[in-house]
Amino acid sequence: MSPKTVVVAGGTDGMGRATALARHERGDRVLVIGSNAEKGRTLPSGVEFLPADLSSGAAVREVLGELNARLTSLDALVLCANRVSPARRETAEGLEYTFALYFLARHRLAEGLRPVLEAAPRPVIVNVGGVGVTKGEIAWNDLQLRAGYSMVRAQLQAGRLNDLLGAGYSGKARYVLYHPGFTDSGDRTPLSAPLRVALGLLARVAARPVAESAAPIVALVDDPPAAQLTALDRGRTLPPSLPTLDPAAAARLRAVVDGLHRTA
Repeated sequence: MSPKTVVVAGGTDGMGRATALARHERGDRVLVIGSNAEKGRTLPSGVEFLPADLSSGAAVREVLGELNARLTSLDALVLCANRVSPARRETAEGLEYTFALYFLARHRLAEGLRPVLEAAPRPVIVNVGGVGVTKGEIAWNDLQLRAGYSMVRAQLQAGRLNDLLGAGYSGKARYVLYHPGFTDSGDRTPLSAPLRVALGLLARVAARPVAESAAPIVALVDDPPAAQLTALDRGRTLPPSLPTLDPAAAARLRAVVDGLHRTA
């Protein structure tokens, strides 16, 4: 396989980091976006690190400018950035944090990198989330969850919104929604100490290893699917008729996002 150019958003921890390291070992040009500069400095020489807090719209615009200046084409965009927030908080744009980081930043990166993705021969976008999960709902009348916020509710809603990103995406790039299942991955520092301990114990007995969960992403860079949209849930390919991939809901979301762009 010829070397690829790969951007990993959320590539200093967990599956994002595992994917970045695996592709780097294969000789690819790998660019990692992450908010933790200290962890960024631990990446191998040759991996290009771009520090950015992707919950910030201004930071996303800045990193897009940097990436578009550095790249002429992009073979793969891997979207992993996410961090739980036990209490509701807002970004400088007035957006709920999980909505901004886990959902909106992914949309902005995919759209902002569309020109360099289109320039690659077989580009792919891999959005790592919870496709296939039918729990939770989209609060269309309160997307910022000003009423009834909970960490779980915010995560489930953002996951459902990401499903609709895939369902509504059109372009040369193949779009893959990937649910790895429970993996010992990610930053638990925002959680309370008891919850961190409980999750750590559960991960020891029930979680998949990070490298195992990242392996399908690594392979997709070399061999993107033929279909415009592919939904993978723990090794199973889901049908495009899944209710959470409803094209009408995807169009509704696009209108909402377009409105945010006009006001942000």
